Amino acid sequence: MTAKLTAEILFPDLTDAERARASLVESVLPAIAAEAEFADQSGALPAGHLKLLGDAGLLGLVVPREYGGLDGGLRDLAATTYALGTVCGSTALAYFFHCSSSSRGMLPLAALDAGLYSPDEAPVVRAFAEKVLHLMGTEEKAIGNFASESVKASNANVLIRTTATPVDGGWILNGEKSFGCLSGSADYYLVTARREDIEGMDALTLFLVPRATEGARPRAPWTGLGMRASDNNGLILENAFVPDELALAVPGAFNRATQMSRGSWVGNQIAIAAIYAGIAQGAWSYAFNRTMSATFADTGKPIASSPMHQVMIGDGERHLAEAHLWLRRQVDLEASDPPILPKPEVVQSWKLAKGAICEHAHEVALLALKMCGTSGALMGNEIGRAVRDTAMGLVQAFPAERGKLDLAKMLVENEGWAGLTTTDSFKKPEGAQ
Repeated sequence: MTAKLTAEILFPDLTDAERARASLVESVLPAIAAEAEFADQSGALPAGHLKLLGDAGLLGLVVPREYGGLDGGLRDLAATTYALGTVCGSTALAYFFHCSSSSRGMLPLAALDAGLYSPDEAPVVRAFAEKVLHLMGTEEKAIGNFASESVKASNANVLIRTTATPVDGGWILNGEKSFGCLSGSADYYLVTARREDIEGMDALTLFLVPRATEGARPRAPWTGLGMRASDNNGLILENAFVPDELALAVPGAFNRATQMSRGSWVGNQIAIAAIYAGIAQGAWSYAFNRTMSATFADTGKPIASSPMHQVMIGDGERHLAEAHLWLRRQVDLEASDPPILPKPEVVQSWKLAKGAICEHAHEVALLALKMCGTSGALMGNEIGRAVRDTAMGLVQAFPAERGKLDLAKMLVENEGWAGLTTTDSFKKPEGAQ
Protein backbone atom coordinates (compact mmCIF):
# COMPACT_ATOMS: atom_id res chain seq x y z
CA MET A 1 0.00 0.00 0.00
CA THR A 2 1.27 3.48 -0.87
CA ALA A 3 2.43 5.48 2.16
CA LYS A 4 0.16 8.30 3.25
CA LEU A 5 1.53 11.76 2.55
CA THR A 6 1.24 14.67 4.96
CA ALA A 7 -0.78 16.55 2.34
CA GLU A 8 -3.39 13.78 2.42
CA ILE A 9 -4.33 14.70 5.99
CA LEU A 10 -5.76 17.88 4.50
CA PHE A 11 -6.80 16.56 1.07
CA PRO A 12 -7.55 12.81 1.12
CA ASP A 13 -8.67 13.09 -2.51
CA LEU A 14 -5.38 14.12 -4.13
CA THR A 15 -5.25 13.49 -7.86
CA ASP A 16 -2.31 11.54 -9.27
CA ALA A 17 -0.67 14.79 -10.41
CA GLU A 18 -1.24 16.43 -7.02
CA ARG A 19 0.15 13.38 -5.27
CA ALA A 20 3.30 13.50 -7.41
CA ARG A 21 3.85 17.13 -6.43
CA ALA A 22 3.08 16.38 -2.78
CA SER A 23 5.70 13.62 -2.88
CA LEU A 24 8.32 16.22 -3.78
CA VAL A 25 7.26 18.20 -0.72
CA GLU A 26 7.43 15.10 1.44
CA SER A 27 11.01 14.55 0.33
CA VAL A 28 12.20 17.85 1.84
CA LEU A 29 10.32 17.64 5.15
CA PRO A 30 12.97 15.66 7.11
CA ALA A 31 15.73 18.16 6.31
CA ILE A 32 13.52 21.14 7.18
CA ALA A 33 12.34 19.50 10.40
CA ALA A 34 15.96 18.85 11.44
CA GLU A 35 16.74 22.58 11.26
CA ALA A 36 13.49 23.91 12.77
CA GLU A 37 14.69 24.39 16.35
CA PHE A 38 17.95 26.03 15.32
CA ALA A 39 16.13 28.24 12.82
CA ASP A 40 13.74 29.45 15.52
CA GLN A 41 16.57 30.11 17.98
CA SER A 42 18.68 32.01 15.45
CA GLY A 43 15.72 33.90 14.01
CA ALA A 44 16.81 33.31 10.42
CA LEU A 45 15.84 31.04 7.55
CA PRO A 46 18.56 28.38 7.21
CA ALA A 47 20.83 29.19 4.30
CA GLY A 48 20.24 25.91 2.49
CA HIS A 49 16.45 25.89 2.56
CA LEU A 50 15.86 27.88 -0.62
CA LYS A 51 18.29 25.69 -2.56
CA LEU A 52 16.63 22.59 -1.09
CA LEU A 53 13.23 23.80 -2.29
CA GLY A 54 14.63 24.88 -5.64
CA ASP A 55 16.38 21.57 -6.28
CA ALA A 56 13.05 19.81 -5.66
CA GLY A 57 11.40 22.09 -8.22
CA LEU A 58 9.17 23.57 -5.54
CA LEU A 59 10.04 27.23 -6.18
CA GLY A 60 7.99 26.74 -9.34
CA LEU A 61 5.17 24.77 -7.70
CA VAL A 62 2.33 27.00 -8.92
CA VAL A 63 4.01 28.11 -12.15
CA PRO A 64 2.73 26.67 -15.48
CA ARG A 65 4.95 24.13 -17.23
CA GLU A 66 5.58 26.49 -20.14
CA TYR A 67 7.46 28.74 -17.71
CA GLY A 68 9.45 25.90 -16.16
CA GLY A 69 7.11 25.16 -13.26
CA LEU A 70 5.26 22.16 -11.85
CA ASP A 71 1.82 23.38 -13.00
CA GLY A 72 0.27 23.23 -9.53
CA GLY A 73 -2.77 25.15 -8.38
CA LEU A 74 -4.24 26.50 -5.17
CA ARG A 75 -4.85 23.02 -3.76
CA ASP A 76 -1.16 22.21 -4.28
CA LEU A 77 -0.09 25.45 -2.63
CA ALA A 78 -2.34 24.95 0.40
CA ALA A 79 -1.26 21.31 0.70
CA THR A 80 2.40 22.35 0.54
CA THR A 81 2.23 25.19 3.07
CA TYR A 82 0.24 22.86 5.35
CA ALA A 83 2.83 20.09 5.09
CA LEU A 84 5.73 22.49 5.62
CA GLY A 85 3.86 23.97 8.58
CA THR A 86 3.79 20.60 10.33
CA VAL A 87 7.59 20.73 10.64
CA CYS A 88 8.52 24.45 10.48
CA GLY A 89 5.98 27.25 10.33
CA SER A 90 8.66 29.85 9.55
CA THR A 91 9.84 28.02 6.45
CA ALA A 92 6.23 27.55 5.35
CA LEU A 93 5.54 31.28 5.70
CA ALA A 94 8.67 32.30 3.81
CA TYR A 95 7.81 29.79 1.09
CA PHE A 96 4.26 31.13 0.83
CA PHE A 97 5.51 34.68 0.32
CA HIS A 98 7.67 33.43 -2.54
CA CYS A 99 4.80 31.51 -4.12
CA SER A 100 2.40 34.43 -3.70
CA SER A 101 4.54 36.33 -6.20
CA SER A 102 3.17 34.04 -8.90
CA SER A 103 -0.16 35.89 -8.74
CA ARG A 104 1.63 38.93 -10.18
CA GLY A 105 2.27 36.80 -13.23
CA MET A 106 -0.84 34.64 -13.43
CA LEU A 107 -3.46 37.34 -12.83
CA PRO A 108 -2.13 39.75 -15.50
CA LEU A 109 -2.05 36.88 -18.00
CA ALA A 110 -5.66 36.04 -17.14
CA ALA A 111 -6.58 39.71 -17.52
CA LEU A 112 -4.90 39.72 -20.93
CA ASP A 113 -7.03 36.76 -21.98
CA ALA A 114 -10.09 38.64 -20.72
CA GLY A 115 -9.21 41.63 -22.92
CA LEU A 116 -8.67 44.07 -20.06
CA TYR A 117 -5.65 45.76 -21.68
CA SER A 118 -5.32 47.85 -24.82
CA PRO A 119 -3.09 46.70 -27.72
CA ASP A 120 -0.43 49.18 -26.59
CA GLU A 121 -0.53 47.98 -22.98
CA ALA A 122 -0.63 44.24 -23.66
CA PRO A 123 3.04 43.67 -24.65
CA VAL A 124 4.32 45.45 -21.51
CA VAL A 125 1.93 43.54 -19.26
CA ARG A 126 2.79 40.20 -20.85
CA ALA A 127 6.54 40.79 -20.65
CA PHE A 128 6.39 41.56 -16.92
CA ALA A 129 4.06 38.65 -16.11
CA GLU A 130 6.21 36.17 -18.01
CA LYS A 131 9.37 37.56 -16.41
CA VAL A 132 7.96 36.83 -12.94
CA LEU A 133 6.95 33.30 -13.89
CA HIS A 134 10.20 32.43 -15.66
CA LEU A 135 12.21 33.66 -12.68
CA MET A 136 10.26 31.35 -10.38
CA GLY A 137 10.08 28.36 -12.71
CA THR A 138 12.79 28.24 -15.35
CA GLU A 139 15.45 30.07 -13.31
CA GLU A 140 14.48 28.73 -9.84
CA LYS A 141 14.89 32.16 -8.27
CA ALA A 142 13.37 33.07 -4.91
CA ILE A 143 11.15 36.16 -4.86
CA GLY A 144 10.13 38.03 -1.72
CA ASN A 145 6.75 39.73 -2.01
CA PHE A 146 6.61 43.17 -0.34
CA ALA A 147 3.38 45.15 -0.14
CA SER A 148 2.63 45.83 3.56
CA GLU A 149 3.73 49.07 5.20
CA SER A 150 3.66 50.25 8.79
CA VAL A 151 1.27 53.12 8.03
CA LYS A 152 -2.38 52.11 8.15
CA ALA A 153 -5.66 53.13 6.52
CA SER A 154 -9.07 52.69 8.10
CA ASN A 155 -10.53 51.20 4.91
CA ALA A 156 -7.87 48.78 3.67
CA ASN A 157 -5.47 46.02 4.68
CA VAL A 158 -2.49 47.84 3.19
CA LEU A 159 -1.85 51.53 2.55
CA ILE A 160 0.81 52.04 -0.13
CA ARG A 161 3.05 55.05 0.41
CA THR A 162 6.19 53.74 -1.27
CA THR A 163 6.71 55.99 -4.27
CA ALA A 164 7.88 55.32 -7.81
CA THR A 165 9.29 58.29 -9.68
CA PRO A 166 9.87 58.01 -13.45
CA VAL A 167 13.41 58.71 -14.65
CA ASP A 168 15.26 58.03 -17.87
CA GLY A 169 15.25 54.27 -18.47
CA GLY A 170 13.38 53.31 -15.34
CA TRP A 171 12.10 54.27 -11.91
CA ILE A 172 13.37 55.49 -8.56
CA LEU A 173 11.74 53.79 -5.56
CA ASN A 174 11.55 55.28 -2.07
CA GLY A 175 9.73 53.82 0.89
CA GLU A 176 9.72 51.28 3.68
CA LYS A 177 8.00 47.90 3.70
CA SER A 178 7.19 46.60 7.16
CA PHE A 179 6.20 43.03 6.34
CA GLY A 180 7.33 40.47 3.82
CA CYS A 181 9.46 37.37 4.15
CA LEU A 182 12.84 36.61 2.61
CA SER A 183 14.40 40.00 3.39
CA GLY A 184 18.06 39.66 2.48
CA SER A 185 17.67 36.10 1.23
CA ALA A 186 15.41 36.36 -1.84
CA ASP A 187 17.00 36.82 -5.25
CA TYR A 188 14.42 39.48 -6.10
CA TYR A 189 12.02 41.65 -4.14
CA LEU A 190 8.58 42.09 -5.71
CA VAL A 191 7.59 45.57 -4.55
CA THR A 192 4.20 47.28 -4.75
CA ALA A 193 4.54 51.05 -5.05
CA ARG A 194 2.53 54.02 -6.30
CA ARG A 195 3.45 56.25 -9.20
CA GLU A 196 3.89 59.82 -8.03
CA ASP A 197 2.54 61.20 -11.29
CA ILE A 198 -0.84 59.41 -11.07
CA GLU A 199 -3.60 59.59 -8.48
CA GLY A 200 -5.85 56.88 -7.05
CA MET A 201 -5.67 53.13 -7.44
CA ASP A 202 -4.38 53.40 -11.02
CA ALA A 203 -1.10 54.55 -9.46
CA LEU A 204 -0.38 51.09 -8.04
CA THR A 205 2.62 49.58 -9.78
CA LEU A 206 4.82 46.49 -9.46
CA PHE A 207 8.60 46.26 -9.54
CA LEU A 208 11.11 43.42 -9.48
CA VAL A 209 14.04 44.70 -7.44
CA PRO A 210 17.20 42.56 -7.58
CA ARG A 211 18.57 41.90 -4.09
CA ALA A 212 21.89 43.62 -4.90
CA THR A 213 20.19 46.85 -6.04
CA GLU A 214 21.90 49.90 -4.57
CA GLY A 215 19.57 51.59 -2.10
CA ALA A 216 17.59 48.40 -1.28
CA ARG A 217 18.29 46.78 2.07
CA PRO A 218 16.48 44.85 4.82
CA ARG A 219 15.25 46.73 7.86
CA ALA A 220 16.65 45.97 11.31
CA PRO A 221 16.22 42.31 12.36
CA TRP A 222 12.68 41.41 13.37
CA THR A 223 12.41 39.68 16.75
CA GLY A 224 8.88 38.38 16.52
CA LEU A 225 7.04 36.25 19.04
CA GLY A 226 6.72 33.47 16.47
CA MET A 227 7.53 32.71 12.84
CA ARG A 228 10.99 33.94 13.75
CA ALA A 229 12.90 32.22 10.95
CA SER A 230 11.02 33.64 7.98
CA ASP A 231 13.49 36.51 7.33
CA ASN A 232 10.59 38.86 7.88
CA ASN A 233 12.63 42.02 8.42
CA GLY A 234 10.89 44.28 5.95
CA LEU A 235 12.60 46.35 3.27
CA ILE A 236 13.98 49.88 2.98
CA LEU A 237 14.20 51.53 -0.43
CA GLU A 238 16.25 54.73 -0.73
CA ASN A 239 16.55 56.05 -4.28
CA ALA A 240 16.64 52.49 -5.58
CA PHE A 241 16.74 52.41 -9.37
CA VAL A 242 14.71 49.77 -11.21
CA PRO A 243 14.89 49.53 -15.03
CA ASP A 244 11.75 49.65 -17.15
CA GLU A 245 12.03 45.97 -18.07
CA LEU A 246 11.54 45.03 -14.39
CA ALA A 247 8.48 47.23 -13.94
CA LEU A 248 4.75 46.93 -14.50
CA ALA A 249 3.97 50.63 -14.46
CA VAL A 250 1.07 50.73 -16.93
CA PRO A 251 -1.57 52.88 -15.17
CA GLY A 252 -4.22 50.63 -13.63
CA ALA A 253 -2.61 47.41 -14.90
CA PHE A 254 -2.21 45.82 -11.48
CA ASN A 255 -5.65 46.91 -10.33
CA ARG A 256 -7.26 45.36 -13.40
CA ALA A 257 -5.32 42.14 -12.87
CA THR A 258 -6.75 41.72 -9.36
CA GLN A 259 -10.24 41.51 -10.88
CA MET A 260 -9.31 38.03 -12.11
CA SER A 261 -8.80 36.66 -8.59
CA ARG A 262 -11.30 34.06 -7.38
CA GLY A 263 -10.84 35.20 -3.80
CA SER A 264 -10.13 38.34 -1.84
CA TRP A 265 -7.73 40.81 -3.45
CA VAL A 266 -5.14 38.66 -5.29
CA GLY A 267 -6.38 35.32 -3.98
CA ASN A 268 -4.26 32.45 -2.58
CA GLN A 269 -4.37 33.95 0.95
CA ILE A 270 -6.03 30.76 2.20
CA ALA A 271 -2.63 29.09 1.81
CA ILE A 272 -1.35 31.27 4.68
CA ALA A 273 -4.10 29.95 6.94
CA ALA A 274 -3.10 26.44 5.85
CA ILE A 275 0.27 27.03 7.50
CA TYR A 276 -1.32 27.53 10.91
CA ALA A 277 -3.47 24.43 10.52
CA GLY A 278 -0.32 22.52 9.61
CA ILE A 279 1.51 23.84 12.68
CA ALA A 280 -1.42 22.70 14.82
CA GLN A 281 -1.36 19.25 13.21
CA GLY A 282 2.37 18.93 13.86
CA ALA A 283 2.05 19.95 17.51
CA TRP A 284 -0.94 17.68 18.00
CA SER A 285 0.83 14.64 16.57
CA TYR A 286 3.82 15.36 18.81
CA ALA A 287 1.68 15.75 21.95
CA PHE A 288 -0.47 12.70 21.22
CA ASN A 289 2.51 10.44 20.49
CA ARG A 290 4.34 11.73 23.56
CA THR A 291 1.46 11.06 25.93
CA MET A 292 0.76 7.67 24.34
CA SER A 293 4.38 6.52 24.67
CA ALA A 294 4.89 7.79 28.24
CA THR A 295 3.28 5.63 30.95
CA PHE A 296 2.20 5.91 34.57
CA ALA A 297 4.67 4.23 36.91
CA ASP A 298 1.96 2.57 39.00
CA THR A 299 -0.39 1.23 36.32
CA GLY A 300 1.77 1.04 33.20
CA LYS A 301 -1.01 2.70 31.18
CA PRO A 302 -0.31 5.54 28.75
CA ILE A 303 -0.55 9.04 30.21
CA ALA A 304 -3.05 9.74 27.44
CA SER A 305 -5.48 7.34 29.15
CA SER A 306 -6.10 9.66 32.12
CA PRO A 307 -9.56 11.29 32.22
CA MET A 308 -8.02 14.76 32.02
CA HIS A 309 -5.99 13.86 28.93
CA GLN A 310 -8.94 12.20 27.26
CA VAL A 311 -11.05 15.35 27.67
CA MET A 312 -8.24 17.38 26.11
CA ILE A 313 -7.83 14.82 23.33
CA GLY A 314 -11.53 15.16 22.50
CA ASP A 315 -11.29 18.95 22.49
CA GLY A 316 -8.13 18.92 20.41
CA GLU A 317 -9.57 16.58 17.80
CA ARG A 318 -12.63 18.83 17.51
CA HIS A 319 -10.61 22.02 17.05
CA LEU A 320 -8.31 20.32 14.54
CA ALA A 321 -11.25 18.92 12.58
CA GLU A 322 -12.95 22.32 12.44
CA ALA A 323 -9.75 23.98 11.23
CA HIS A 324 -9.48 21.37 8.47
CA LEU A 325 -13.14 21.76 7.51
CA TRP A 326 -12.91 25.55 7.20
CA LEU A 327 -9.68 25.21 5.25
CA ARG A 328 -10.96 22.61 2.79
CA ARG A 329 -14.18 24.54 2.26
CA GLN A 330 -12.40 27.79 1.43
CA VAL A 331 -9.94 26.07 -0.89
CA ASP A 332 -12.86 24.41 -2.67
CA LEU A 333 -14.61 27.75 -3.06
CA GLU A 334 -11.51 29.38 -4.55
CA ALA A 335 -10.25 26.46 -6.66
CA SER A 336 -13.34 24.65 -7.96
CA ASP A 337 -14.03 24.62 -11.68
CA PRO A 338 -16.71 25.67 -12.43
CA PRO A 339 -17.04 28.06 -9.46
CA ILE A 340 -19.34 26.97 -6.63
CA LEU A 341 -20.26 30.50 -5.54
CA PRO A 342 -19.93 33.98 -7.03
CA LYS A 343 -16.83 35.93 -6.02
CA PRO A 344 -18.53 38.24 -3.46
CA GLU A 345 -19.74 35.22 -1.49
CA VAL A 346 -16.32 33.58 -1.72
CA VAL A 347 -14.77 36.72 -0.25
CA GLN A 348 -17.38 36.79 2.52
CA SER A 349 -16.53 33.20 3.40
CA TRP A 350 -12.82 34.06 3.53
CA LYS A 351 -13.50 36.82 6.04
CA LEU A 352 -14.75 34.19 8.48
CA ALA A 353 -12.50 31.32 7.43
CA LYS A 354 -9.18 33.02 8.12
CA GLY A 355 -10.00 33.84 11.73
CA ALA A 356 -11.73 30.53 12.41
CA ILE A 357 -8.81 28.46 11.12
CA CYS A 358 -6.21 30.42 13.05
CA GLU A 359 -8.19 30.46 16.29
CA HIS A 360 -8.79 26.71 16.12
CA ALA A 361 -5.10 26.16 15.36
CA HIS A 362 -4.05 28.17 18.41
CA GLU A 363 -6.47 26.25 20.62
CA VAL A 364 -4.91 23.00 19.43
CA ALA A 365 -1.44 24.30 20.28
CA LEU A 366 -2.57 25.31 23.77
CA LEU A 367 -4.14 21.89 24.36
CA ALA A 368 -0.92 20.23 23.19
CA LEU A 369 0.93 22.34 25.73
CA LYS A 370 -1.41 21.25 28.52
CA MET A 371 -1.21 17.60 27.49
CA CYS A 372 2.58 17.53 27.67
CA GLY A 373 2.84 19.38 30.97
CA THR A 374 5.82 21.22 32.39
CA SER A 375 8.40 18.84 30.94
CA GLY A 376 7.12 19.55 27.44
CA ALA A 377 6.84 23.32 27.86
CA LEU A 378 10.17 24.20 26.28
CA MET A 379 10.83 27.32 24.22
CA GLY A 380 12.31 25.63 21.18
CA ASN A 381 10.59 22.24 20.92
CA GLU A 382 7.51 21.46 18.83
CA ILE A 383 5.17 22.68 21.59
CA GLY A 384 6.98 25.93 22.32
CA ARG A 385 7.22 26.84 18.64
CA ALA A 386 3.62 25.90 17.93
CA VAL A 387 2.18 28.05 20.74
CA ARG A 388 4.18 31.07 19.58
CA ASP A 389 3.79 30.46 15.86
CA THR A 390 0.03 29.94 15.96
CA ALA A 391 -0.30 33.10 18.08
CA MET A 392 0.99 35.01 15.06
CA GLY A 393 -1.95 33.69 13.05
CA LEU A 394 -4.28 35.55 15.40
CA VAL A 395 -2.93 38.89 14.18
CA GLN A 396 -1.43 38.28 10.73
CA ALA A 397 -3.35 39.87 7.83
CA PHE A 398 -6.35 40.58 10.05
CA PRO A 399 -7.67 39.27 13.38
CA ALA A 400 -10.87 37.23 13.48
CA GLU A 401 -12.68 40.26 14.90
CA ARG A 402 -11.75 42.32 11.84
CA GLY A 403 -13.00 39.59 9.54
CA LYS A 404 -16.36 39.36 11.32
CA LEU A 405 -16.79 43.14 11.23
CA ASP A 406 -15.86 43.29 7.57
CA LEU A 407 -18.32 40.51 6.74
CA ALA A 408 -21.10 42.33 8.59
CA LYS A 409 -20.36 45.56 6.69
CA MET A 410 -20.41 43.65 3.41
CA LEU A 411 -23.79 42.11 4.24
CA VAL A 412 -25.45 45.16 5.78
CA GLU A 413 -23.82 48.10 4.02
CA ASN A 414 -22.41 46.45 0.87
CA GLU A 415 -19.02 47.74 1.93
CA GLY A 416 -15.86 46.10 3.17
CA TRP A 417 -12.15 46.51 3.67
CA ALA A 418 -10.15 46.86 0.48
CA GLY A 419 -7.00 44.88 -0.19
CA LEU A 420 -4.86 47.88 -1.10
CA THR A 421 -5.27 51.62 -1.17
CA THR A 422 -3.04 54.63 -1.75
CA THR A 423 -2.59 57.84 0.19
CA ASP A 424 -4.72 59.82 -2.25
CA SER A 425 -7.49 57.24 -2.73
CA PHE A 426 -9.44 58.38 0.30
CA LYS A 427 -8.88 62.15 0.22
CA LYS A 428 -11.94 64.25 0.89
CA PRO A 429 -13.59 65.72 -2.22
CA GLU A 430 -12.97 69.39 -2.86
CA GLY A 431 -15.18 71.50 -0.65
CA ALA A 432 -15.83 68.69 1.84
CA GLN A 433 -15.61 69.64 5.52
